[in-house]
Amino acid sequence: MAFLELHDIHKSYYLGKEEFPVLKGIDLDFERGELVSILGESGGGKSTLMNIIGGLDRKFTGSVVINGKTLDHSKEKEMDNYRRGMIGYIYQSYNLISHLNIVDNVLVSLDMTKLNGAQRKQRAIDLLKKVGLGDQLKKHPNQLSGGQKQRVAIARALASDPQIIIADEPTGALDSVNTAEVLDLLSDIAKDGKLVIAVTHSQDVASHGTRIVHLVDGKINGDERIKAAYPLPENPETLPPRVLSATASYRNAFKHFSFNFWRNLIIMIGTAIGLFAVLLFSGLGNGVNAFIQNQINSMVNPTSITVMKNPTKKKISMTQMESEMSNMVSDPAKMMIDPALISKLNNLKGVDKVEPGYQFSAYQLSYNQKTKTDSGLQTWTDANTSNAVKNGHAPKNNQIVLSKTQAVTLIGSNNYKSLIGKQIRLSFNWIDNQNRPVQVSKKLTVSGLSAGGQTSSVVGTNYSTMKRMLTAAKASTKPSFVSVKASSTKQVNKVASAIRNVKDSQGHYAFGAITVGDILKTVNQYVSIATTLLSAIAAISLVVSALMIIVTMYMSVSERTKEIGILRALGERRKDIRRLFTAESLFIGFFSAIIALVLAYGGSIWLNHALYHIAKFNMVQITPGNILMTFILAIVISFIAALLPARRASRLNPIDALSAD
Repeated sequence: MAFLELHDIHKSYYLGKEEFPVLKGIDLDFERGELVSILGESGGGKSTLMNIIGGLDRKFTGSVVINGKTLDHSKEKEMDNYRRGMIGYIYQSYNLISHLNIVDNVLVSLDMTKLNGAQRKQRAIDLLKKVGLGDQLKKHPNQLSGGQKQRVAIARALASDPQIIIADEPTGALDSVNTAEVLDLLSDIAKDGKLVIAVTHSQDVASHGTRIVHLVDGKINGDERIKAAYPLPENPETLPPRVLSATASYRNAFKHFSFNFWRNLIIMIGTAIGLFAVLLFSGLGNGVNAFIQNQINSMVNPTSITVMKNPTKKKISMTQMESEMSNMVSDPAKMMIDPALISKLNNLKGVDKVEPGYQFSAYQLSYNQKTKTDSGLQTWTDANTSNAVKNGHAPKNNQIVLSKTQAVTLIGSNNYKSLIGKQIRLSFNWIDNQNRPVQVSKKLTVSGLSAGGQTSSVVGTNYSTMKRMLTAAKASTKPSFVSVKASSTKQVNKVASAIRNVKDSQGHYAFGAITVGDILKTVNQYVSIATTLLSAIAAISLVVSALMIIVTMYMSVSERTKEIGILRALGERRKDIRRLFTAESLFIGFFSAIIALVLAYGGSIWLNHALYHIAKFNMVQITPGNILMTFILAIVISFIAALLPARRASRLNPIDALSAD
């Protein structure tokens, strides 16, 4: 039984509906150990026949039988496996991959064998030494002569130990000396028990083999035996093939990425700018949130809960309570809490302390003929931390804490601290028990000054002082809020929920509760929205970056069309080609993220330095989560951008790709 059999092979090309027959019923048998020359003039169908034997051309009629098994050319996967394990190609134009050195060119084929990394590299070197290139191992194809390139092509064809070597005009571009050397190498391959089929139009080249098949106008015109096939070696060792691993694909992609690094660097910088902006704005949002939280927590005890009267008589959320407060301020009677209800708060689980208090929307401060009208006066409770007072101390009986801004207004910016210990007059309007307006006024001693910023200004007296002021003015002394202290921060939300469930004697929900966490959550939501909007604006540049990557990958596909054909001829699958290009795009995305990270850290250091003297806080805080999200964003963008170019590359016809310039 012959090793390779061709039965009734017909092949035609079509121009529109017009048919052009190329092969017109080819029947041939081949044995291992033969060097068969297919001799014929150009256009006679030699290359087409070789493409059918090699599994590249799948659209023909007839059958190809290998070792007694008929190949199914309609199944792409079967043809990939066939080329990978059985076929080695040697081309007239060498078809080496220009960005790889000659060792790596041979390794491309060896990557689809079961040898380990060290064994693959050693076999590549041994083959190159065998063809006389042991002293050229670090060179690239453009540094070699034509004869040397053809020897590299021969080494690559032999690398995976295929049983059939197809040589398409292997000496067509060589001088007489190199031609003789290449023919000797082909003979040595046949002597090793391989089937070598050489396509040529030269009678001298054909005469070097063991057999000449004349192909004229698509038909066999002669089959001449020159000498017997070489005897097969006993117990020959073979290399088992395997599909290309993902690791090999990524390694080959990185080699091309490195070869074109400076061109890719421009794309990476463009992509990195968009990622940098998103990362910086995210870090800025983190910093602003942390700053606000720091400011509020430094002034307000995180275990405190502010309890207000519930005007709706229905269970009310923090957000609803905040919206109701604006209506309550205009009608003080709605704010007043029945002392009998306050006693219920002491009985709740997790409550450590309950303090009633007063708060007033508008008031006036007077000192030495100067007045300051302001809003936001309240009694001092344990909700206020020691950090709330920057100078002096918390108010005791008949004392008041002012803000720095108020002190500057009343006494001047140069000596505002001297107001501590001096008496000022506090005046405000309130109501009596019949809801009639009452003016409340009293001289109080300034005990301290709060920081005075918009988020940290605390102005107030203690509860007993305020109650005596209201009593003296015959105003209502019912509290307008209650400060509840939870036993721990873990209990705050549970206590707040319990407070919202407290009912009065008529079965109505009595209280609304606001925690520091509620306040922070609301503020953080606003900051998050602003940060997201800024990041979205910055992300527009990522769309441009994605387009740049798409264009780059399409250019890469165009430049590497012949390489794609070579890889497909060696047995790589469409999947491997797609992965080759998506992997290179992923490298662009990954290194773009690294550049963005460097830029963002540099920018954050500069911004924090510039803003620190204003806020005494690092306003840009880049977290590991931000970094991870940036890398994910870069990977996703680069992967999506590569999908269409990679798909186009994988769908190229290997024969057309090999013939590309």
